[in-house]
Amino acid sequence: MKPGVLLALCICAFSGPALAGPASDAVMFFYSPVKFAADAQYRDRFTEPVTKLFELNDAALKKNPDEVACIDFEPALDAQDYDDKAVADSLKLSEAVNGDTATVTVNFNLFTEGDDSKREMVWDLKKVNGGWKIADISSKSNSWKLSELGCSGEDSAD
Repeated sequence: MKPGVLLALCICAFSGPALAGPASDAVMFFYSPVKFAADAQYRDRFTEPVTKLFELNDAALKKNPDEVACIDFEPALDAQDYDDKAVADSLKLSEAVNGDTATVTVNFNLFTEGDDSKREMVWDLKKVNGGWKIADISSKSNSWKLSELGCSGEDSAD
């Protein structure tokens, strides 16, 4: 094999985010490219207790479409603003699997500069019908857990 081809293969093999396995693949979906985790089209990737918050958020938006409901930020990023390239370039994932549960820790930067742009997110997953589903997302950077967020739609869910 020519040295140039070998070098190119090595660069491809060692570039990009560190993935640890199937549970990480389920989380990576939301980062490559960044997708709004609360979007209804991705609900099949989640399980309770997070699906309950999403339902309350939907009900609050339906009741008051011009008001901010429960989720006014991107839960996968713990932010509203970010640079796609900065997230992609800094993204690192690691997973710990224990039977039918897994934890995936994600570290990244929202922007190329600034210590306040560093994020550490923890995703809790459950194996359901042989596949990984997200049960919760928490921010180690800002000390919150998605399943524990309050929601103005709680009284309006029918």
